[in-house]
Amino acid sequence: MERQYFMLVDGQAHPGATTFDVVNPALGKPFARCPKADRAILDQAVAAAKRAFPGWAATPVDERARLLTGIADALAEKVDEFAAVLTAEQGKPLDQAAGEVKGAVNVLRTFAAMRLEPKVLRDDARQRIVEHRVPLGVVAGIMPWNFPLVLLINKLGPALMTGNTMVAKPAPTTPLTTLMFGELCRDVLPAGVLNIICDENDLGGALSSHPDIAKVSFTGSTATGKKVLASTAETLKRVTLELGGNDAAIVLDDVDTKTVARKVFDGAMRNAGQVCIATKRAYVPEAIYDDFCDELGRLARETVVDDGARQGAQIGPVQNRQQYEKLTALIADAAQSGTIVAGGEPMDGPGYFIRPTIVRDIAEDTPLVREEQFGPVLPVLKYSDIDELLERVNDTEYGLGGTIWASDVDRASELALRVRTGTVWVNRPQGVDPRVPFRGAKQSGIGTEMGEAGFEEYTQGQVVSVSLGELA
Repeated sequence: MERQYFMLVDGQAHPGATTFDVVNPALGKPFARCPKADRAILDQAVAAAKRAFPGWAATPVDERARLLTGIADALAEKVDEFAAVLTAEQGKPLDQAAGEVKGAVNVLRTFAAMRLEPKVLRDDARQRIVEHRVPLGVVAGIMPWNFPLVLLINKLGPALMTGNTMVAKPAPTTPLTTLMFGELCRDVLPAGVLNIICDENDLGGALSSHPDIAKVSFTGSTATGKKVLASTAETLKRVTLELGGNDAAIVLDDVDTKTVARKVFDGAMRNAGQVCIATKRAYVPEAIYDDFCDELGRLARETVVDDGARQGAQIGPVQNRQQYEKLTALIADAAQSGTIVAGGEPMDGPGYFIRPTIVRDIAEDTPLVREEQFGPVLPVLKYSDIDELLERVNDTEYGLGGTIWASDVDRASELALRVRTGTVWVNRPQGVDPRVPFRGAKQSGIGTEMGEAGFEEYTQGQVVSVSLGELA
Protein backbone atom coordinates (compact mmCIF):
# COMPACT_ATOMS: atom_id res chain seq x y z
CA MET A 1 0.00 0.00 0.00
CA GLU A 2 3.04 2.29 0.29
CA ARG A 3 3.70 2.89 -3.41
CA GLN A 4 1.46 5.43 -5.10
CA TYR A 5 0.30 4.88 -8.68
CA PHE A 6 -0.89 7.48 -11.18
CA MET A 7 -2.76 7.42 -14.43
CA LEU A 8 -1.30 9.20 -17.47
CA VAL A 9 -3.41 11.99 -18.95
CA ASP A 10 -2.03 14.59 -21.37
CA GLY A 11 1.54 13.87 -20.35
CA GLN A 12 0.86 14.36 -16.63
CA ALA A 13 0.58 11.98 -13.67
CA HIS A 14 -3.09 11.93 -12.70
CA PRO A 15 -4.31 10.77 -9.25
CA GLY A 16 -7.82 9.96 -10.46
CA ALA A 17 -11.19 10.98 -9.13
CA THR A 18 -11.11 8.19 -6.52
CA THR A 19 -9.16 4.99 -5.92
CA PHE A 20 -9.92 1.28 -5.64
CA ASP A 21 -8.22 -1.80 -4.21
CA VAL A 22 -6.00 -4.14 -6.23
CA VAL A 23 -6.05 -7.66 -4.80
CA ASN A 24 -3.13 -10.09 -4.65
CA PRO A 25 -4.78 -13.34 -5.83
CA ALA A 26 -2.30 -15.47 -3.91
CA LEU A 27 -3.44 -13.87 -0.66
CA GLY A 28 -7.01 -12.92 -1.52
CA LYS A 29 -6.56 -9.45 -0.07
CA PRO A 30 -5.62 -5.96 -1.30
CA PHE A 31 -2.00 -4.91 -1.58
CA ALA A 32 -2.26 -1.59 -3.46
CA ARG A 33 -4.61 1.22 -4.40
CA CYS A 34 -5.24 2.20 -8.01
CA PRO A 35 -6.43 5.61 -9.22
CA LYS A 36 -9.87 5.52 -10.82
CA ALA A 37 -11.08 7.71 -13.67
CA ASP A 38 -14.55 9.13 -14.07
CA ARG A 39 -16.24 10.21 -17.28
CA ALA A 40 -14.72 13.68 -17.10
CA ILE A 41 -11.19 12.25 -16.88
CA LEU A 42 -11.94 9.87 -19.75
CA ASP A 43 -13.01 12.83 -21.86
CA GLN A 44 -9.82 14.69 -20.90
CA ALA A 45 -7.71 11.72 -21.99
CA VAL A 46 -9.48 11.40 -25.34
CA ALA A 47 -9.23 15.14 -25.93
CA ALA A 48 -5.51 15.08 -25.16
CA ALA A 49 -4.98 12.21 -27.61
CA LYS A 50 -6.96 14.06 -30.25
CA ARG A 51 -4.86 17.21 -29.81
CA ALA A 52 -1.63 15.22 -29.99
CA PHE A 53 -2.61 13.29 -33.09
CA PRO A 54 -1.66 15.76 -35.86
CA GLY A 55 1.83 16.32 -34.50
CA TRP A 56 2.48 12.64 -33.84
CA ALA A 57 1.15 11.61 -37.26
CA ALA A 58 3.52 14.13 -38.85
CA THR A 59 6.50 12.85 -36.86
CA PRO A 60 8.83 10.85 -39.14
CA VAL A 61 8.42 7.12 -38.63
CA ASP A 62 12.10 6.68 -37.79
CA GLU A 63 11.73 9.21 -34.97
CA ARG A 64 8.66 7.41 -33.65
CA ALA A 65 10.69 4.20 -33.74
CA ARG A 66 13.57 5.83 -31.87
CA LEU A 67 11.27 6.94 -29.05
CA LEU A 68 9.59 3.55 -28.72
CA THR A 69 12.95 1.79 -28.74
CA GLY A 70 14.05 4.10 -25.93
CA ILE A 71 10.99 3.08 -23.91
CA ALA A 72 11.80 -0.58 -24.57
CA ASP A 73 15.35 0.02 -23.32
CA ALA A 74 14.02 1.68 -20.17
CA LEU A 75 11.67 -1.25 -19.54
CA ALA A 76 14.55 -3.70 -19.99
CA GLU A 77 16.35 -2.02 -17.12
CA LYS A 78 13.40 -2.56 -14.78
CA VAL A 79 12.52 -6.20 -15.43
CA ASP A 80 12.77 -7.27 -11.80
CA GLU A 81 10.72 -4.31 -10.51
CA PHE A 82 7.96 -4.88 -13.05
CA ALA A 83 7.98 -8.65 -12.53
CA ALA A 84 7.48 -8.32 -8.78
CA VAL A 85 4.42 -6.12 -9.24
CA LEU A 86 3.10 -8.29 -12.08
CA THR A 87 3.29 -11.39 -9.88
CA ALA A 88 1.54 -9.56 -7.05
CA GLU A 89 -1.35 -8.34 -9.19
CA GLN A 90 -1.70 -11.22 -11.68
CA GLY A 91 -0.47 -14.24 -9.72
CA LYS A 92 1.88 -15.92 -12.19
CA PRO A 93 5.22 -17.22 -10.83
CA LEU A 94 8.00 -14.67 -10.70
CA ASP A 95 10.09 -16.26 -13.46
CA GLN A 96 7.07 -16.26 -15.77
CA ALA A 97 6.33 -12.64 -14.88
CA ALA A 98 9.91 -11.72 -15.75
CA GLY A 99 9.43 -13.62 -19.01
CA GLU A 100 6.39 -11.50 -19.82
CA VAL A 101 8.27 -8.27 -19.14
CA LYS A 102 11.20 -9.38 -21.29
CA GLY A 103 8.74 -10.46 -23.95
CA ALA A 104 7.16 -7.02 -23.90
CA VAL A 105 10.58 -5.47 -24.43
CA ASN A 106 11.32 -7.71 -27.42
CA VAL A 107 7.87 -7.20 -28.96
CA LEU A 108 8.14 -3.42 -28.68
CA ARG A 109 11.57 -3.47 -30.30
CA THR A 110 10.24 -5.69 -33.09
CA PHE A 111 7.32 -3.36 -33.76
CA ALA A 112 9.67 -0.36 -33.77
CA ALA A 113 11.58 -1.98 -36.61
CA MET A 114 8.49 -2.65 -38.76
CA ARG A 115 7.35 -0.35 -41.56
CA LEU A 116 4.36 -0.10 -43.86
CA GLU A 117 5.79 1.03 -47.18
CA PRO A 118 3.64 2.55 -49.95
CA LYS A 119 2.55 -0.01 -52.55
CA VAL A 120 2.86 0.90 -56.20
CA LEU A 121 -0.23 -0.51 -57.89
CA ARG A 122 0.49 0.88 -61.35
CA ASP A 123 3.35 2.88 -62.82
CA ASP A 124 3.44 3.36 -66.58
CA ALA A 125 3.59 6.16 -69.10
CA ARG A 126 0.02 7.20 -68.36
CA GLN A 127 -0.57 6.62 -64.64
CA ARG A 128 1.10 6.25 -61.29
CA ILE A 129 -1.20 4.68 -58.69
CA VAL A 130 0.15 4.24 -55.17
CA GLU A 131 -1.60 2.96 -52.07
CA HIS A 132 -0.48 4.64 -48.86
CA ARG A 133 -1.35 3.69 -45.29
CA VAL A 134 -2.38 6.69 -43.19
CA PRO A 135 -3.14 6.74 -39.46
CA LEU A 136 -6.71 6.69 -38.20
CA GLY A 137 -6.59 9.04 -35.22
CA VAL A 138 -7.20 8.13 -31.58
CA VAL A 139 -7.11 4.41 -30.77
CA ALA A 140 -8.69 2.90 -27.66
CA GLY A 141 -6.76 -0.10 -26.36
CA ILE A 142 -8.65 -2.28 -23.87
CA MET A 143 -6.61 -5.05 -22.25
CA PRO A 144 -7.43 -8.20 -20.23
CA TRP A 145 -5.88 -9.47 -17.00
CA ASN A 146 -4.00 -12.58 -18.09
CA PHE A 147 -1.00 -10.90 -19.80
CA PRO A 148 -1.54 -7.23 -18.97
CA LEU A 149 1.83 -5.89 -20.08
CA VAL A 150 2.60 -7.75 -23.28
CA LEU A 151 -0.98 -7.39 -24.54
CA LEU A 152 -0.72 -3.64 -23.98
CA ILE A 153 2.41 -3.62 -26.16
CA ASN A 154 0.63 -5.70 -28.84
CA LYS A 155 -1.72 -2.75 -29.29
CA LEU A 156 0.48 0.21 -28.42
CA GLY A 157 3.35 -0.76 -30.72
CA PRO A 158 1.39 -0.89 -34.00
CA ALA A 159 -0.88 2.01 -33.01
CA LEU A 160 1.92 4.45 -32.24
CA MET A 161 4.29 3.27 -34.98
CA THR A 162 1.62 3.92 -37.63
CA GLY A 163 1.06 7.46 -36.32
CA ASN A 164 -2.00 7.09 -34.12
CA THR A 165 -2.36 8.28 -30.55
CA MET A 166 -3.86 6.09 -27.83
CA VAL A 167 -6.04 5.90 -24.76
CA ALA A 168 -5.27 2.62 -22.95
CA LYS A 169 -7.52 1.01 -20.34
CA PRO A 170 -6.13 -1.98 -18.42
CA ALA A 171 -8.27 -4.55 -16.65
CA PRO A 172 -9.23 -3.33 -13.17
CA THR A 173 -7.71 -6.39 -11.48
CA THR A 174 -4.27 -5.89 -13.13
CA PRO A 175 -3.74 -2.17 -13.75
CA LEU A 176 -0.47 -1.54 -11.94
CA THR A 177 2.19 -2.64 -14.42
CA THR A 178 0.37 -0.67 -17.09
CA LEU A 179 0.56 2.44 -14.89
CA MET A 180 4.25 1.76 -14.28
CA PHE A 181 4.76 1.54 -18.03
CA GLY A 182 3.05 4.91 -18.32
CA GLU A 183 5.68 6.36 -15.99
CA LEU A 184 8.38 5.25 -18.44
CA CYS A 185 6.53 6.90 -21.31
CA ARG A 186 5.73 10.16 -19.55
CA ASP A 187 9.13 11.75 -20.08
CA VAL A 188 9.70 10.26 -23.53
CA LEU A 189 6.53 10.66 -25.59
CA PRO A 190 4.95 14.02 -26.42
CA ALA A 191 2.03 14.90 -24.16
CA GLY A 192 -1.18 13.15 -25.16
CA VAL A 193 0.34 10.52 -27.45
CA LEU A 194 -0.32 7.85 -24.81
CA ASN A 195 -2.94 8.21 -22.11
CA ILE A 196 -3.76 5.55 -19.50
CA ILE A 197 -6.97 5.52 -17.51
CA CYS A 198 -8.29 2.96 -15.03
CA ASP A 199 -11.82 1.99 -14.04
CA GLU A 200 -13.76 -0.80 -12.36
CA ASN A 201 -15.34 -2.04 -15.59
CA ASP A 202 -17.67 0.96 -15.69
CA LEU A 203 -16.11 3.11 -18.43
CA GLY A 204 -15.60 0.60 -21.23
CA GLY A 205 -18.80 1.51 -23.04
CA ALA A 206 -18.12 5.23 -22.80
CA LEU A 207 -14.63 4.75 -24.21
CA SER A 208 -15.53 2.44 -27.09
CA SER A 209 -18.52 4.57 -28.14
CA HIS A 210 -16.75 7.93 -27.78
CA PRO A 211 -17.19 9.96 -30.98
CA ASP A 212 -13.51 11.00 -31.02
CA ILE A 213 -12.23 7.42 -30.89
CA ALA A 214 -11.39 6.20 -34.40
CA LYS A 215 -10.57 2.58 -33.57
CA VAL A 216 -11.04 0.14 -30.72
CA SER A 217 -8.62 -2.74 -30.16
CA PHE A 218 -10.03 -5.11 -27.54
CA THR A 219 -8.75 -8.37 -26.10
CA GLY A 220 -11.04 -10.31 -23.79
CA SER A 221 -14.04 -12.60 -23.64
CA THR A 222 -16.39 -13.17 -26.55
CA ALA A 223 -19.35 -11.94 -24.50
CA THR A 224 -17.66 -8.61 -23.74
CA GLY A 225 -16.35 -8.37 -27.30
CA LYS A 226 -19.92 -8.44 -28.60
CA LYS A 227 -20.76 -5.49 -26.35
CA VAL A 228 -17.70 -3.60 -27.59
CA LEU A 229 -18.67 -4.23 -31.20
CA ALA A 230 -22.22 -3.03 -30.58
CA SER A 231 -20.95 0.18 -28.98
CA THR A 232 -18.87 1.04 -32.05
CA ALA A 233 -21.74 0.73 -34.53
CA GLU A 234 -23.10 4.26 -34.23
CA THR A 235 -19.88 5.82 -35.53
CA LEU A 236 -18.69 2.85 -37.62
CA LYS A 237 -15.35 2.76 -35.83
CA ARG A 238 -12.64 0.44 -36.97
CA VAL A 239 -12.41 -2.47 -34.55
CA THR A 240 -10.11 -5.38 -33.80
CA LEU A 241 -11.41 -8.03 -31.43
CA GLU A 242 -9.21 -10.84 -30.09
CA LEU A 243 -11.68 -12.96 -28.16
CA GLY A 244 -12.11 -16.29 -26.43
CA GLY A 245 -11.15 -19.72 -27.61
CA ASN A 246 -11.91 -23.36 -26.96
CA ASP A 247 -8.74 -24.65 -28.52
CA ALA A 248 -8.40 -28.37 -29.10
CA ALA A 249 -5.24 -30.45 -28.96
CA ILE A 250 -5.45 -33.33 -31.43
CA VAL A 251 -3.14 -36.22 -30.65
CA LEU A 252 -2.57 -38.71 -33.47
CA ASP A 253 -1.86 -42.39 -32.97
CA ASP A 254 1.82 -42.36 -33.95
CA VAL A 255 3.17 -40.26 -31.07
CA ASP A 256 5.28 -41.07 -28.04
CA THR A 257 2.77 -40.85 -25.21
CA LYS A 258 5.00 -39.45 -22.50
CA THR A 259 6.59 -36.80 -24.71
CA VAL A 260 3.33 -35.50 -26.13
CA ALA A 261 1.45 -35.70 -22.83
CA ARG A 262 4.04 -33.28 -21.44
CA LYS A 263 3.50 -30.92 -24.37
CA VAL A 264 -0.28 -31.04 -24.07
CA PHE A 265 -0.13 -30.54 -20.30
CA ASP A 266 2.13 -27.51 -20.61
CA GLY A 267 -0.08 -26.07 -23.33
CA ALA A 268 -3.12 -26.39 -21.09
CA MET A 269 -1.63 -25.24 -17.79
CA ARG A 270 0.67 -22.33 -18.67
CA ASN A 271 -0.31 -19.23 -16.68
CA ALA A 272 -2.75 -21.44 -14.74
CA GLY A 273 -4.58 -22.10 -17.99
CA GLN A 274 -5.41 -18.42 -18.36
CA VAL A 275 -4.28 -18.05 -21.96
CA CYS A 276 -6.61 -17.40 -24.89
CA ILE A 277 -4.78 -20.00 -27.00
CA ALA A 278 -4.26 -22.53 -24.20
CA THR A 279 -5.39 -26.08 -24.85
CA LYS A 280 -8.94 -26.21 -23.50
CA ARG A 281 -9.75 -29.82 -24.54
CA ALA A 282 -7.62 -32.74 -25.68
CA TYR A 283 -8.63 -35.48 -28.14
CA VAL A 284 -6.65 -38.70 -27.81
CA PRO A 285 -6.88 -41.96 -29.86
CA GLU A 286 -8.64 -44.83 -28.11
CA ALA A 287 -5.55 -47.05 -28.39
CA ILE A 288 -3.43 -44.77 -26.15
CA TYR A 289 -6.20 -43.03 -24.22
CA ASP A 290 -5.69 -44.74 -20.86
CA ASP A 291 -1.92 -44.32 -20.86
CA PHE A 292 -2.23 -40.70 -21.96
CA CYS A 293 -4.71 -39.86 -19.18
CA ASP A 294 -2.51 -41.58 -16.63
CA GLU A 295 0.51 -39.56 -17.73
CA LEU A 296 -1.43 -36.28 -17.61
CA GLY A 297 -2.57 -37.18 -14.11
CA ARG A 298 0.99 -37.85 -13.00
CA LEU A 299 2.16 -34.51 -14.36
CA ALA A 300 -0.71 -32.72 -12.63
CA ARG A 301 0.05 -34.29 -9.26
CA GLU A 302 3.75 -33.39 -9.51
CA THR A 303 3.18 -29.74 -10.39
CA VAL A 304 3.96 -27.25 -7.63
CA VAL A 305 1.06 -24.84 -7.06
CA ASP A 306 1.99 -21.93 -4.82
CA ASP A 307 2.24 -18.19 -4.39
CA GLY A 308 4.08 -16.99 -7.49
CA ALA A 309 6.45 -14.97 -5.30
CA ARG A 310 7.82 -18.16 -3.73
CA GLN A 311 10.73 -19.97 -5.28
CA GLY A 312 9.76 -23.22 -6.96
CA ALA A 313 6.17 -22.26 -7.80
CA GLN A 314 5.18 -23.61 -11.22
CA ILE A 315 1.54 -22.51 -11.25
CA GLY A 316 0.16 -19.58 -9.33
CA PRO A 317 -3.40 -18.77 -8.35
CA VAL A 318 -6.32 -18.04 -10.62
CA GLN A 319 -6.30 -14.28 -11.11
CA ASN A 320 -9.58 -13.25 -9.48
CA ARG A 321 -12.40 -14.55 -7.31
CA GLN A 322 -15.02 -14.45 -10.07
CA GLN A 323 -12.90 -16.70 -12.28
CA TYR A 324 -12.13 -18.96 -9.33
CA GLU A 325 -15.82 -19.45 -8.58
CA LYS A 326 -16.58 -20.17 -12.24
CA LEU A 327 -13.87 -22.84 -12.34
CA THR A 328 -14.89 -24.54 -9.10
CA ALA A 329 -18.45 -24.78 -10.44
CA LEU A 330 -17.20 -26.33 -13.71
CA ILE A 331 -15.07 -28.83 -11.78
CA ALA A 332 -17.99 -29.79 -9.55
CA ASP A 333 -20.14 -30.43 -12.61
CA ALA A 334 -17.35 -32.37 -14.32
CA ALA A 335 -16.99 -34.62 -11.26
CA GLN A 336 -20.60 -35.69 -11.78
CA SER A 337 -20.32 -36.27 -15.52
CA GLY A 338 -16.75 -37.52 -15.85
CA THR A 339 -13.85 -39.03 -13.91
CA ILE A 340 -11.35 -36.80 -12.10
CA VAL A 341 -7.86 -38.18 -12.73
CA ALA A 342 -6.03 -35.54 -10.71
CA GLY A 343 -6.93 -32.35 -8.88
CA GLY A 344 -10.56 -31.45 -8.44
CA GLU A 345 -10.32 -30.42 -4.80
CA PRO A 346 -9.88 -26.92 -3.37
CA MET A 347 -6.57 -26.06 -1.76
CA ASP A 348 -6.37 -25.02 1.87
CA GLY A 349 -5.40 -21.50 2.80
CA PRO A 350 -6.03 -18.04 1.36
CA GLY A 351 -5.93 -17.13 -2.29
CA TYR A 352 -7.61 -18.41 -5.43
CA PHE A 353 -5.64 -21.62 -5.92
CA ILE A 354 -6.83 -24.52 -8.05
CA ARG A 355 -4.70 -27.61 -8.52
CA PRO A 356 -4.17 -28.77 -12.11
CA THR A 357 -7.22 -30.89 -12.82
CA ILE A 358 -7.50 -33.64 -15.44
CA VAL A 359 -10.93 -35.04 -16.32
CA ARG A 360 -11.50 -38.13 -18.47
CA ASP A 361 -14.57 -40.03 -19.73
CA ILE A 362 -16.52 -36.80 -20.06
CA ALA A 363 -19.24 -36.16 -22.62
CA GLU A 364 -18.88 -33.70 -25.48
CA ASP A 365 -21.90 -31.66 -24.41
CA THR A 366 -20.80 -30.91 -20.84
CA PRO A 367 -20.02 -27.31 -19.86
CA LEU A 368 -16.33 -28.05 -19.27
CA VAL A 369 -15.97 -29.18 -22.88
CA ARG A 370 -18.32 -26.69 -24.55
CA GLU A 371 -17.27 -23.52 -22.72
CA GLU A 372 -13.96 -21.70 -22.42
CA GLN A 373 -12.90 -22.61 -18.87
CA PHE A 374 -9.82 -20.32 -18.83
CA GLY A 375 -8.16 -22.12 -15.96
CA PRO A 376 -6.02 -25.16 -15.04
CA VAL A 377 -8.69 -27.74 -15.88
CA LEU A 378 -8.36 -30.05 -18.90
CA PRO A 379 -10.99 -32.47 -20.22
CA VAL A 380 -9.55 -35.40 -22.20
CA LEU A 381 -11.80 -37.02 -24.80
CA LYS A 382 -11.44 -40.29 -26.69
CA TYR A 383 -11.79 -40.77 -30.45
CA SER A 384 -11.38 -43.55 -33.00
CA ASP A 385 -12.30 -41.99 -36.36
CA ILE A 386 -10.61 -38.92 -37.86
CA ASP A 387 -13.65 -37.62 -39.75
CA GLU A 388 -15.84 -37.88 -36.66
CA LEU A 389 -13.06 -36.25 -34.64
CA LEU A 390 -13.00 -33.21 -36.93
CA GLU A 391 -16.76 -32.80 -36.65
CA ARG A 392 -16.42 -32.75 -32.87
CA VAL A 393 -13.44 -30.41 -32.85
CA ASN A 394 -15.12 -27.93 -35.22
CA ASP A 395 -18.52 -28.06 -33.53
CA THR A 396 -17.96 -24.91 -31.49
CA GLU A 397 -18.67 -21.20 -31.78
CA TYR A 398 -14.96 -20.57 -31.17
CA GLY A 399 -12.12 -20.70 -33.66
CA LEU A 400 -9.00 -19.14 -32.21
CA GLY A 401 -6.33 -21.82 -32.39
CA GLY A 402 -5.43 -25.45 -31.85
CA THR A 403 -2.56 -27.91 -31.88
CA ILE A 404 -1.88 -31.20 -33.63
CA TRP A 405 0.73 -33.67 -32.39
CA ALA A 406 2.04 -36.40 -34.71
CA SER A 407 5.17 -38.15 -35.94
CA ASP A 408 3.96 -37.84 -39.53
CA VAL A 409 4.19 -34.08 -40.12
CA ASP A 410 2.64 -34.24 -43.60
CA ARG A 411 -0.40 -36.06 -42.27
CA ALA A 412 -0.75 -33.54 -39.45
CA SER A 413 -0.37 -30.58 -41.83
CA GLU A 414 -3.13 -31.88 -44.10
CA LEU A 415 -5.35 -32.37 -41.06
CA ALA A 416 -4.61 -28.81 -39.89
CA LEU A 417 -6.30 -27.41 -43.01
CA ARG A 418 -9.53 -29.08 -41.91
CA VAL A 419 -9.53 -27.43 -38.47
CA ARG A 420 -11.57 -24.21 -38.62
CA THR A 421 -9.41 -21.87 -36.56
CA GLY A 422 -7.23 -18.82 -37.17
CA THR A 423 -4.02 -20.67 -36.29
CA VAL A 424 -3.03 -24.32 -35.98
CA TRP A 425 0.32 -25.24 -34.42
CA VAL A 426 1.77 -28.60 -35.52
CA ASN A 427 4.24 -30.25 -33.17
CA ARG A 428 5.01 -26.99 -31.41
CA PRO A 429 3.57 -25.19 -28.39
CA GLN A 430 1.11 -22.38 -28.87
CA GLY A 431 2.79 -19.04 -29.23
CA VAL A 432 2.59 -15.79 -31.14
CA ASP A 433 5.24 -13.88 -33.05
CA PRO A 434 4.87 -10.11 -33.55
CA ARG A 435 5.94 -10.57 -37.18
CA VAL A 436 3.23 -13.18 -37.87
CA PRO A 437 -0.50 -12.34 -38.21
CA PHE A 438 -2.73 -13.62 -35.41
CA ARG A 439 -6.48 -13.79 -35.90
CA GLY A 440 -9.54 -15.70 -34.79
CA ALA A 441 -12.26 -17.42 -36.79
CA LYS A 442 -15.97 -17.55 -35.99
CA GLN A 443 -16.73 -15.94 -32.61
CA SER A 444 -13.08 -15.85 -31.56
CA GLY A 445 -12.54 -12.46 -33.08
CA ILE A 446 -12.65 -9.96 -35.89
CA GLY A 447 -9.57 -8.61 -37.62
CA THR A 448 -5.88 -9.26 -37.20
CA GLU A 449 -3.22 -8.45 -34.67
CA MET A 450 0.51 -8.39 -35.35
CA GLY A 451 2.37 -8.91 -38.57
CA GLU A 452 1.97 -6.58 -41.54
CA ALA A 453 -1.76 -7.30 -41.66
CA GLY A 454 -2.09 -6.30 -38.02
CA PHE A 455 -0.21 -3.06 -38.64
CA GLU A 456 -2.51 -2.23 -41.52
CA GLU A 457 -5.54 -2.46 -39.23
CA TYR A 458 -4.32 0.66 -37.44
CA THR A 459 -4.36 2.57 -40.73
CA GLN A 460 -6.65 3.64 -43.54
CA GLY A 461 -5.63 2.67 -47.04
CA GLN A 462 -5.47 5.75 -49.25
CA VAL A 463 -4.95 5.41 -52.99
CA VAL A 464 -3.34 8.32 -54.82
CA SER A 465 -3.95 8.03 -58.57
CA VAL A 466 -1.92 10.43 -60.72
CA SER A 467 -2.33 11.02 -64.44
CA LEU A 468 1.08 11.44 -66.11
CA GLY A 469 -0.22 12.45 -69.54
CA GLU A 470 -2.73 15.02 -70.56
CA LEU A 471 -5.47 16.00 -68.16
CA ALA A 472 -7.98 13.17 -67.98
